Amino acid sequence: MLIRTKGEIPSSEITPKSVYMNRRKFMAAAAATGLAAVAGESASRLLRPSSAQAAEDKLTTVKSQYSTPGLTLTTFEDITHYNNFYEFGVNKDDPSKNAGRLKTRPWTIQVEGLVKQKKTFDIDTLLKMKPLEDRIYRFRCVEAWSMVIPWVGYSLSEFINACEPLPSAKYVQFISLADSKDELLPWNAGISWPYSEGLRMDEAMHPLTLLTFGLYGQALPNQDGAPVRVVVPWKYGFKSAKSIVKIKFVKNQPSTTWNDMSPNEYGFYSNVNPNRDHPRWSQKRERVIGAPIFRQLQPTLMFNGYGDQVASLYNGMNLIKEY
Repeated sequence: MLIRTKGEIPSSEITPKSVYMNRRKFMAAAAATGLAAVAGESASRLLRPSSAQAAEDKLTTVKSQYSTPGLTLTTFEDITHYNNFYEFGVNKDDPSKNAGRLKTRPWTIQVEGLVKQKKTFDIDTLLKMKPLEDRIYRFRCVEAWSMVIPWVGYSLSEFINACEPLPSAKYVQFISLADSKDELLPWNAGISWPYSEGLRMDEAMHPLTLLTFGLYGQALPNQDGAPVRVVVPWKYGFKSAKSIVKIKFVKNQPSTTWNDMSPNEYGFYSNVNPNRDHPRWSQKRERVIGAPIFRQLQPTLMFNGYGDQVASLYNGMNLIKEY
């Protein structure tokens, strides 16, 4: 009899329970309608871009003082073919197969809530708001796997300042696209839509928090959250909302998808913390995607290695209870 200890959990077995239980129904429905297939131009768009496509999607960038040096980058293929993006399927390779249907132009972000006035920003306006920076960040998933990704964007604080929030705004909520024409929404993948995430205002204003438009020097692939997402490198990946269409400034802690669905597993803060295990697996080690076999399992770093920059945000908090 094989007995598996906590922490020895392959990626196929660490999908959240409610998602796992809905998987057969989800995949059967997708197969029946053909929505899981991507053909012709859409499929080729999701592979490593051709030189022509890369030129079309290329972003003009500058170096960033916030980039993390000395890290080995995860390959473009791994970053774009091993994803969590449940709007396009519950398996890691589903988004790369299905996200080609997402239309990223035209695209706007609506700003509302506790602001001087409601605003709408076009994606092309956002791209020109500030110089785009190359930032290499560690990226850690709550499922105990990690990557190193060369993101492109600028500090979210630059955008927040343009939104003119009121002093009473203490949190920022991010709402992702929910469109049944482009996503596999009718089967819900076990969670509710639209996808919602949130940050405390000081977290959102921290210079490491990135409003993100690309990776590897070109526009975000659909499966990685095109055309605009946030990246919060010291938190688990699900906090970095993808394909954002609305931002709300609010007084109280906002509703967030995973925290609402399973609060005992997914806390609002979700800082990377090796000392706070997920109820179903350990967080003390992580599997580095694409690394050689002998280097794949590595110790998890507190705050994903960004403690010197962000630990002061949580002075006085119990990070086991406020997970």
